[in-house]
Amino acid sequence: MDRYVEHSMWRRLMVNAGDEPTGSPEPCVVGVDFGTLSGRAVVVRVRDGEELASAEHVYPHAVLDRELPDGTRLPPDWALQVPSDYVDVLRHAVPAALAAAGVRPDQVIGIGTDFTACTVLPVLADGTPLCELPEYTARPHAYVKLWRHHAAQGQADRINVLAAEREEPWLERYGGKISSEWEFAKALQVLEEDSEIYQRMERWVEAADWIVWRLCGTYVRNACTAGYKGQYQDGAYPSRDYLEALAPGFAGFVTEKLAHPIGALGARAGHLTAEAAAWTGLPEGIAVCVGNVDAHVTAPAAGAVEPGQMVAIMGTSTCHVMSSDQRGVVPGMCGVVEGGILPGLWGYEAGQSGVGDIFGWFVRTGFPAEYAEKAAAAGQTAHEYLTALAAGQQVGEHGLVALDWHSGNRSVLVDHELSGVVVGLTLSTRPEDVYRALLEATAFGTRTIIEAFEASGVPVGELIVAGGLTKNALLMQIYADVTRRPLSIIGSAQGPALGAAMHAAVAAGAHPDIQAAARAMGKADRGVYQPDPERAAAYDRLYAEYRLLHDYFGRGTNDVMHRLRALRAEASA
Repeated sequence: MDRYVEHSMWRRLMVNAGDEPTGSPEPCVVGVDFGTLSGRAVVVRVRDGEELASAEHVYPHAVLDRELPDGTRLPPDWALQVPSDYVDVLRHAVPAALAAAGVRPDQVIGIGTDFTACTVLPVLADGTPLCELPEYTARPHAYVKLWRHHAAQGQADRINVLAAEREEPWLERYGGKISSEWEFAKALQVLEEDSEIYQRMERWVEAADWIVWRLCGTYVRNACTAGYKGQYQDGAYPSRDYLEALAPGFAGFVTEKLAHPIGALGARAGHLTAEAAAWTGLPEGIAVCVGNVDAHVTAPAAGAVEPGQMVAIMGTSTCHVMSSDQRGVVPGMCGVVEGGILPGLWGYEAGQSGVGDIFGWFVRTGFPAEYAEKAAAAGQTAHEYLTALAAGQQVGEHGLVALDWHSGNRSVLVDHELSGVVVGLTLSTRPEDVYRALLEATAFGTRTIIEAFEASGVPVGELIVAGGLTKNALLMQIYADVTRRPLSIIGSAQGPALGAAMHAAVAAGAHPDIQAAARAMGKADRGVYQPDPERAAAYDRLYAEYRLLHDYFGRGTNDVMHRLRALRAEASA
């Protein structure tokens, strides 16, 4: 079924619906957002982006960072997942969202998905994950490597050193460094640590593409992860000569394991199979959109389709994405890809490896019993209780400054062996003091990224925030004050899922392109948080201290974090 026919079907649905009131059988799309701990499905009306209902399914296996399901222990810095958890989202969240929306299945004209990136897995030629083969259930490298799997840092370091020595042209497109989170570093780790798994795998697949493969029966590699996570630039991956120089046996990685036809964002990957229709309750044969990345699909969902509109998707981590008509070399960026977010513009990505994860860590480890009792009495969560206490402080009152590197640094240093720091602790320091310092540290990290862009000739005109952390008003105000920018807030609690649904609408022919879909379906509240001049001036002084620590620990003056990590590895061996 071609785009014209699909568009005609959509037009007939619209004509049949006419101008009937809400609840009429208007065409809808489904977006599914696969996050770190759960998957969320949303049913969206094509005409105006109205989100009719959503549902969430928590991954039963969550993140495997200590042991495999059979008890096999994992080394430090590993983060794996079980691919069947993703299929369970299709089985549970999609039918639940459809039922809650009161939408008939035949109203749905397309489904789109987004995923965390770079989340990758080794599979056979038919898409079977190696971890589902009985002989490999106890082999860690047979499982999905989650985006925050950082155990390939050594491989990433060698990739960077060799690329710099050879003056590989693709390296500057990634700010001079590629990350241990990305496809090549993780694949090289498999080759060097479990060559049997490497030889058995026939495809090294982004989970974003694997789930689409399961939906439509066709493997299409999406342009977003190929460009940002696979070093695919100007129509080519890193060369065979480079890969052979990197490691014996790695020369054929691209041609044998990775390369595949690439689909444009918003294009149709195929049609929903009978099997996937049975899982989801959706009609067989509807459009299945090419896969995409959670952060990148969120930009049009927030209406960010003009140059210079940076979207910060804030959750367990933060991803900063922006389109621009300027191509620059930004230190530590995760990549610049032509058309990587929107057609006709250069798409930039940067990010912070830990944000909400850091706040969650502190609540798990630094929230005393007496605070828990008071929070319970007030009917507040730990985060709400600490936020309320921290909100009563003046800037600098706690006497602390922190580095937000508990999960390493993604931008601008691109070093996942860095770690967190809190300076200024005394016997009078309270939990709310540390909590606020950690909130501020993540804001300082975002300011560092913005300044790197602007210093490289890529202006940032607006900051739009999406993700679950938008609910914390104190955190949002801190970001406005620290960055000295008005903060706009996406008008959806399910930004990635909405963005995936919008791309599905394009794939189904309901909108001609993603810009048109954004105008009809995107939503954001502009300038919700305004910077306060006095607080901003006080934060300038704290930020100066943050940058001193940032450069001292992060740029080689004192490599104590690397040495401590090496000692930990020796002790754990």
